[in-house]
Amino acid sequence: MISVGIVGSTGYTGFELLNIFARHPEVELAFCTSESYAGQRYCDVFACPYEQTLVPSDQAPVEEADIVFLCLPHGVSIETVARVRRAGVKAIDLSADFRMRNPADYKRWYGHEHTATDLLAEAVYGLPELYREQIAGAGLVANPGCYPTSVILGLRPLAAAGALADRRLIVDSKSGVSGAGRGLNLTTHFVEVNENFSPYNIGYKHHHISEMEQELDAAGGGPYEVTFSPHLLPVNRGIVSTMYVWLKPEWTEARVREEYERAYGGEHFVCLLPAGKLATLAHVVNTNRCAISVTQVREGQFIVCSAIDNLIKGASGQAVQNMNVMFGLSEGLGLLG
Repeated sequence: MISVGIVGSTGYTGFELLNIFARHPEVELAFCTSESYAGQRYCDVFACPYEQTLVPSDQAPVEEADIVFLCLPHGVSIETVARVRRAGVKAIDLSADFRMRNPADYKRWYGHEHTATDLLAEAVYGLPELYREQIAGAGLVANPGCYPTSVILGLRPLAAAGALADRRLIVDSKSGVSGAGRGLNLTTHFVEVNENFSPYNIGYKHHHISEMEQELDAAGGGPYEVTFSPHLLPVNRGIVSTMYVWLKPEWTEARVREEYERAYGGEHFVCLLPAGKLATLAHVVNTNRCAISVTQVREGQFIVCSAIDNLIKGASGQAVQNMNVMFGLSEGLGLLG
């Protein structure tokens, strides 16, 4: 059995991890932490059957775990990750603190110096479809952001194949409200969200652009310039990213589809939909699945749609997928899709 700890367990991603672990046959829970609800049982915080007593993070018996999942805000996770790694325990960080390979990029997008650059060099970007071999031997995995997961899976095959004629990429994404987290925020109150649809953080400023450009550049043919427009949907969960790309003249629709089949044909959790079908939330919600559709608009112009559940493939499910790879388990163990 794998002994698992969760730091910051009372947010949506922590709750989703517990739901997954409840059906994972190789996991036993070592501890769950919460600063706000320390001393209470988990079932007193969420309407759920989990009776684990919550402890403050500084009292968590880290050394008793085989792996620790960190569900903390950006900028807060660094010190706890360092503590976990000093104890010789594997870590999967669901914040953005270890996603950027270059410390200068981290400072540019998150506004402060990275204080554990030695660990930054150790971290593996946790997209199994891209970095499975590196994840298998990793002690620290940086779980990708939700928007980047949908976008990178949607566009990387084209970047890797050298198909993109224009390095300027337009990405229009819609996300359910749970992507904003469980904390109180006026813009995510029911009356503000219900029967409404709103863009936010448009322009070149959403933090997740950094991951999209980093990973697409790594695929080749860059540097890419991503114009990213996220929107808030009045639904609980799910992301659909619609991406507008211009390809080189020799890239027909048949050739594009062949490239996606080559990239993802053997993947358990990524599905290229048949021609004429479009990726929707209904394809993926409550699963670890990513559904991708490809549509040709005119010669050289294509629209790629990519759908995921932001809390599962975009966060906790992908984290468990990474854990399964790290411990040599079947990749889909405990996961739906």
